[in-house]
Amino acid sequence: MSNSTKLAHSLLRQLIEIGISDFVVSPGSRNAPLLIALGEAAQKQVIDLHTKIDERGAAFFALGISKASNNYVAVVCTSGTAAANYLPAALEALHGRSKLLIITADRPARLRKTGANQTTNQVNLFQGISTHDFSSDIDIEPLLKSGPVHLNVQFDEPLVSAEKTDWLAGLRVSPRSYDNQVNGKLESTTGVLVVGHDRAGYTVSEITEFADKLGWPVIAEDPLSFPQAVAHTALFLSDPKISEKLAAQNVVVIGRTTLSRSTNNFIKLAKNLIVIDPRTKDIDSKREGNLILSQLPNEVVSQKSDGSDWQIASDLTANIITELDWSEQLAIVNICKSLPTQSSLFIGSSRPVRDVEAFCKPRSGVQVLANRGLAGIDGNISTVFGIATEFESTYAILGDLTFLHDISALTNRTDQNVRIYVINNNGGGIFSTLSQAGVDNFESLFGTPHNLDLVKVCEGFQVKAKSVSNLDQLQAINNEPVKGLEVVIVEVPNREINAKILKDLTQRVSSAVRIGINLA
Repeated sequence: MSNSTKLAHSLLRQLIEIGISDFVVSPGSRNAPLLIALGEAAQKQVIDLHTKIDERGAAFFALGISKASNNYVAVVCTSGTAAANYLPAALEALHGRSKLLIITADRPARLRKTGANQTTNQVNLFQGISTHDFSSDIDIEPLLKSGPVHLNVQFDEPLVSAEKTDWLAGLRVSPRSYDNQVNGKLESTTGVLVVGHDRAGYTVSEITEFADKLGWPVIAEDPLSFPQAVAHTALFLSDPKISEKLAAQNVVVIGRTTLSRSTNNFIKLAKNLIVIDPRTKDIDSKREGNLILSQLPNEVVSQKSDGSDWQIASDLTANIITELDWSEQLAIVNICKSLPTQSSLFIGSSRPVRDVEAFCKPRSGVQVLANRGLAGIDGNISTVFGIATEFESTYAILGDLTFLHDISALTNRTDQNVRIYVINNNGGGIFSTLSQAGVDNFESLFGTPHNLDLVKVCEGFQVKAKSVSNLDQLQAINNEPVKGLEVVIVEVPNREINAKILKDLTQRVSSAVRIGINLA
């Protein structure tokens, strides 16, 4: 039996025995020893094997499974540019501390820098992720602690062995536990708790228990996971006077706050800032705060804060939101309100994730996921398909450019129950709300209208799709159970109109809340 086959068997057996059950692969030559062995393991129903022809999409698919399962998921490719296509997902996993196991096949080290075919330096290919470069057996388990890991496996010829062996005989699977570190004591007086969208890797229940001990108002970038959160804070805190009125002596921030300038400006007003995030030990080592904690404290001594002004501001804002006409914000509010319990929701970057934070009422019963490590629009459809492997039904809200950016994922479409809502405003809607709005050449550089019939685009991939252009049509679809892969194109007013809607609504919120909390 070839050394390459033996090495593949040894590596994969170790991974299977520590509980890694999902492997995402793309076809290739140099990774043949791994692919053949994985095929044998899948035939014996020892693992779940997923084949994706595009390495970029494959990595995001694996990332989605990892997010949903909280376990390491392996993604396997051949050498050369195939490995480089993992970079976007690798960086997302790094900054989100996701458990992505990257396995790249490689030529022997002696062939590097010789002009050999499909050979480049794959060691430390992914910035911030250490490479374990090897051509013989190594102990894998100690390497899998938290966050992404890169294994670069040197396979020499012959890659395929005619000799067969039952390399899975006597397999003993003992899954590893990846529990979060909850330890220590926090003493404070009154304040506000702010929870970033990715929760610094902590579970909703862990943060809810911590929040209950604090007894402070809660600002959640993901309101769909925290029913006790104050609704619509991103809207009413955009008024500096309101933000100053509600400013807290102490603010505790769990994870990163990456969505709203208004929330971050509010945090800056605190006299005492406490940051809780494991990433402060390595990835975000320059985070600033009066106290930096790398673990969520399990013991809390604090005073309950009066949240009456917060509730008044929230209620007044909610009243104004109910008066919204057809818009992307109204569509997203309706979608999130209609989601069935025990389902999952993936929210795309740019406008959708911000609209959920600002406009949706806090609720529970939905597992909410997003790529907030680097918050890119790369690979979002692929991530959704990976998440869907762990749920009976999965929903996603994506912008039109985000959807088109990963449209190739539809070539390997899922057979799970997935409904993707595409908010179609014909381009990059978020840019119409940012400082570059109105600059010369805005449409060609930022707006980037695609002018495509997205229903026909989906049908070209043999994917079911329909469009809606009003609330009644949308609600009718929301009331139907999801069956297989469905795409709903939500046609909304253009980007300029949406920017005006947001500006006018924010001004109305500001006036109402100022009066309500005695600022007028």
